[in-house]
Amino acid sequence: MPVKLYDPQFDHERIAPTQPRPDAPDDSYRSPIRKDYGRLIHSAAFRRLQGKTQLFPSHEDDFFRNRLTHSIEVAQIAKSIATKLNYQHDFFKADPIDVDIVEVASLCHDLGHPPFGHTGEEALDHQMKDKGGFEGNAQTFRILARLEKKLTLKSDGQGAPTPYEAGKDLRCGLNLTARVLASVLKYDAEIPQLDKERGDKIGKVFKGYYGADKEIVEFTKSKVLRGVDYTGSFKTIECSIMDIADDIAYSTYDLEDSFKAGFINPLDMFASPPALLDSVASKVNEKIQEAYTPDEIKAALNGLKFTSTHVRSVFATLFKTLFKSKAALEHLKNTDLEDNVKIALISKEVATASRNVISNGYIRTDLTSEFVGGFIEGVKVIPDDKLPPMLWNAKLDILTFAKIETLKKYNFEAQILSSRLKVPEHRGKEIVTTIFKKIADNEAALLPDDCRNLYEHAKGHDKDRIVCDFVAGMTDRYAVEFYNRLVGSTPVTIYKPL
Repeated sequence: MPVKLYDPQFDHERIAPTQPRPDAPDDSYRSPIRKDYGRLIHSAAFRRLQGKTQLFPSHEDDFFRNRLTHSIEVAQIAKSIATKLNYQHDFFKADPIDVDIVEVASLCHDLGHPPFGHTGEEALDHQMKDKGGFEGNAQTFRILARLEKKLTLKSDGQGAPTPYEAGKDLRCGLNLTARVLASVLKYDAEIPQLDKERGDKIGKVFKGYYGADKEIVEFTKSKVLRGVDYTGSFKTIECSIMDIADDIAYSTYDLEDSFKAGFINPLDMFASPPALLDSVASKVNEKIQEAYTPDEIKAALNGLKFTSTHVRSVFATLFKTLFKSKAALEHLKNTDLEDNVKIALISKEVATASRNVISNGYIRTDLTSEFVGGFIEGVKVIPDDKLPPMLWNAKLDILTFAKIETLKKYNFEAQILSSRLKVPEHRGKEIVTTIFKKIADNEAALLPDDCRNLYEHAKGHDKDRIVCDFVAGMTDRYAVEFYNRLVGSTPVTIYKPL
């Protein structure tokens, strides 16, 4: 009998078995996954996403996205992908992808981002480099499986939870189902305890999960695979859909925010310096080489390398509707006009269309909607007999992949690495590093009471992990406030709790 995509007996199992309270109302009308959705939405970690930067600092303008609005957009795109696959794919028509799991995974996916985004991630990883490391996706899993205050494995006999006992971590986080926990496990690799064990990633953020959470990771994988004879890399179909949806949202809406901010416009992208286009092409080419076979690359790109010419071709394809001017074409046909006049008229039309992307919200919305719809159309799933169906991966066709990666890498090179964003990035790294060091040096005396209690019961590097968890959970604003309490000249009143 073929393996089914889902088996509730195992997929819905939780870290800690739960028994309904005798006086609790009947909630059997909700599936276990919908219960997980409710636990997430009502969690503190989810609320804190509204205070974490996506591209531009949230205090700059109400228009720009934060991690919360980004996650909601990812969830909508991911559900659309899952719905499309269920509608088009013969296997999923009979055994459909659970769109609720896909939605929860998408809403969860950025919970582990520390204050100041990847800058904060690098700062915390540096502080934890010989203590198990720090990585945003690993932190997401840890928040769901350990840190959120829903349940512990034991209580003290009077109903009070027991987070630690004899140095053992008894926390269960939100106590989500195994299948939902699996849907956020993007990288099936344990982060080495020591930096020197990271191989070619020495000194860099290592993608994976923490050794401190390995037991829960193994529990999760065992339930989802439920006795299937498979020992290879683990990534569920829901996780792969979420991953693609994240790339689509990131590539499209970070670009829209850059347009709205007036930092760039489509004409700027066409006219980018050759060095910038070459750098973008090199990074996109590297990703394509990782994801596709030489035969796939040759067939799609008419060669084996993605170049700056391909980058310009992507821009021309994506922005083709902006530069279709009937009036301009009519001018070209008018042979009575001199060539320099024709060029000037075309330039005027193109510049006007490009400026309209910045100034006209209708045009921006229509453009990004077209991008997202086209990118979703490029998603497919090819059955793989070597993998159980729950580990099949959604994948983009190579041309769609190239478009998404081009937008991602261009925005990173042109915006995130720009001096205007490098200054707040540097400040964010300084804030995160200082807070971590001050707390660690004072052996948790600067922690809130609940974190201090955990610290006192933990042993070894678990103590550093608790400090790291506290700092990673901060919003950008709270991190600045806490930093000012420690070293600022105008500290917050002592009557405001930590």
